[in-house]
Amino acid sequence: MIKKYLALGLLLTWMTPAFAQAPVTGQVKELTLQESIQYALSNNQDIKKASYDEQIARQVIRETKSVGLPQVTASGGLDYFPALPTQILPGELAGQPGTDIPVQFGKDYNVKGNVQFTQLLFNQSYFVGLQAAKTTQDLYRLRAAMVQEDLVYNISAAYLQTLQTKEQFNTIEANLERLTQLEKIMQLQYENDLVKKVDVNRIQVSRINLKTQRQSLSTAFEQQKNVLKFFIGMPLEQEIELQDATISLEKVMPGTVDAATASTNKTQFQLLNTQKQLTALQEKNIKAGYYPTLAAYGQYGYQTQRNELFDNSIPYFKTSVVGLQLNIPIFDGFKKDAQAKQVQLEMKKLDEDLDKFNTNTAATLTNAISQLQNSEAAIQAQNQNVMLAQDVYDTTNQLYKEGLSPLTDLLEAEVQLREARTNLNNEVLKFKIAQLNYLQATGELKTLIN
Repeated sequence: MIKKYLALGLLLTWMTPAFAQAPVTGQVKELTLQESIQYALSNNQDIKKASYDEQIARQVIRETKSVGLPQVTASGGLDYFPALPTQILPGELAGQPGTDIPVQFGKDYNVKGNVQFTQLLFNQSYFVGLQAAKTTQDLYRLRAAMVQEDLVYNISAAYLQTLQTKEQFNTIEANLERLTQLEKIMQLQYENDLVKKVDVNRIQVSRINLKTQRQSLSTAFEQQKNVLKFFIGMPLEQEIELQDATISLEKVMPGTVDAATASTNKTQFQLLNTQKQLTALQEKNIKAGYYPTLAAYGQYGYQTQRNELFDNSIPYFKTSVVGLQLNIPIFDGFKKDAQAKQVQLEMKKLDEDLDKFNTNTAATLTNAISQLQNSEAAIQAQNQNVMLAQDVYDTTNQLYKEGLSPLTDLLEAEVQLREARTNLNNEVLKFKIAQLNYLQATGELKTLIN
C-alpha cells in the first residue's frame, strides 16, 4: 500500500504542470476528511464523467421515444433530360403492323415536391425498448454511485495514510529535538572531561539516523498529499493541511448487519440486478421480433413536366396518398431463437456473478468485523506499551543524569519509546482502515459523504 502511494506520488510530482487546473494562491487550505470528499464530488474527473453518462442516458430515452412519434419529411427534385429516354412500341398501336416505333415520353424538365409522414401504430420492440431505455438510465445512475463510492474509499484511505505519515513525522521530530538537546549537553560534558568522546559520537549517530528518517518521511508525506490531491481533483500546487480524521460507526454498529442485508445495501448488488433486468428485456425484445408491425403513412405533393423550366402554361399537378404498412415475420432461419438462447446463457452468468458477490460480501464482512475487534485490542495493548516505554525512558533518563545508568541504556530506551509510539500509530491506522473496510462491506460508505 505504502509503496503504491509513494510511486503514484512521485509520478504526480513529475507531472505537476500537466495536472494544474487553476491559479493557486499561497494560502494553505485546511481539509478534513469530509471536506476532501465534498471537494472531490465537485472536481474529480471520474465523477464528472459519470454525470455525463447519466445525461447521455436521458438523451437515449428521448431518442427511443422519438421512434413512436410522427416522422415528417419534405423532399423535392429537379430532373433535366438533355436526351429523353426512348421506348419501343409495337407498330400495331399506330396502324403499322410488323414494325417497331421508337417513342420518347416525358418533357425535358421534371419538377416535384412532396411532404411525407409516417406514424408507428404497433411495434412490440418499441415498447420493450422504452422499458430498456429507462432501465439503462438506472444502470448509469448506479454506475455513478459506484464511482462515487470507490472515490470515497480511495480518498479516505489516502487521507488516513497521509495522516499516519504526519504522525510518524511528528514523533521523529520530537525525538530528534530531545536528541539534539542531549547532544548539546553531552558536548559540554565532553569539553569538561565528564564523558568520553564515544558517548558524544553515539548521540550524533542516533541524531543523524533520525534526520535521515525525518527526510524520508517528509518526502513520503508530500508524495502522499499529491496522491490525495489527485484523487480529489485539486491542483498539485495548492498547499493543504490535514486535520484529524474520524470515521464514525454510530449509524452501523459492527455485528448488527448480516451478510444478506449487507449485500442488498451495496450498489454493486443493485447494479447486478439491474443488469439482469436489462438482459431480461433484451430477451423480451428478441421475442418481440415475432410480432407483426403496423404503421400508417401519407404523402402529399406537386409535380410538373415542361420543355421550358419557366413555362407556366403547364401547371403543377398535385398528388396524394395515404395507407397502412403491415409487416408479418414468417421465418428467419432460427435467428431469433439463437439470439434468445444466447441471452438466456448471459442471464445464467449474471446469476453466478450474484452468488459470487454474496459469498464475497459475507467473507469481507466477517474479515472487517474481525479486524475491528483485533485492532481495538491491539490499540489498548499499544497504549499500555507506550506508557511503559515512556516510564522506562523517564526513569533511565533520570538515572543517566545521576550517573547511575550508561548512555547506551538511555539510547535504547529512546529507541523503544519511538518504536512503541510508531506501533501505536500503525495500529490506529489499521483500526481506521478496518472501519473504512467495514463501511465498504456493509454498503455504508455513503455515510462519509454526509
